[in-house]
Amino acid sequence: MSGGQQSFLPLKVNQAGMIPIIFAISLVLLPSMIGNYLVNSTSEQLVNIGSLMVTYFNPQSVAYNVFYFLLVVGFTYFYTAVIFNPTKIAEDLQKNGGFIPGIRPGKPTISFLNFITTRITLAGALFLGLIAVLPSVIGIFTNFQTLLISGASILIVVSVVIETVRQLEVQMINRNYDKFIK
Repeated sequence: MSGGQQSFLPLKVNQAGMIPIIFAISLVLLPSMIGNYLVNSTSEQLVNIGSLMVTYFNPQSVAYNVFYFLLVVGFTYFYTAVIFNPTKIAEDLQKNGGFIPGIRPGKPTISFLNFITTRITLAGALFLGLIAVLPSVIGIFTNFQTLLISGASILIVVSVVIETVRQLEVQMINRNYDKFIK
């Protein structure tokens, strides 16, 4: 509440956006790259290690997809913790005379925001992880390995469509206001 009027804090389910997928894919491809390098080695031990890395970190393997999913979830929490500052939000609320009903200003507000953000981020992280591994999982179950759509491209397309719809709504509202002004 602020100034006797109810308001809301715009907390996003996925505050991290595409960043966790980008970080995770760069790390999950690293063992496969190293394995491909080690396979061409002259040492038999390095060749064995390299072939294991290539086998387990093949995009169609279960280990690759589990590792990728866990990295996306972890990076989602990490990035949200970096960009979301509940202390600043609590201070801004208090400075502007706002508060969360039933929560005292100050440290209880910070604790409440941390609690809520952690719970919201869980849903967002699981969603991002699922979207990231979904094309590989579909490829494994359908035995159709040349799926050209990645989880990142799905998110980009959906984001562009949502932004286009928002801009169209704004244009429609502006057009209706123009009728009232004349």
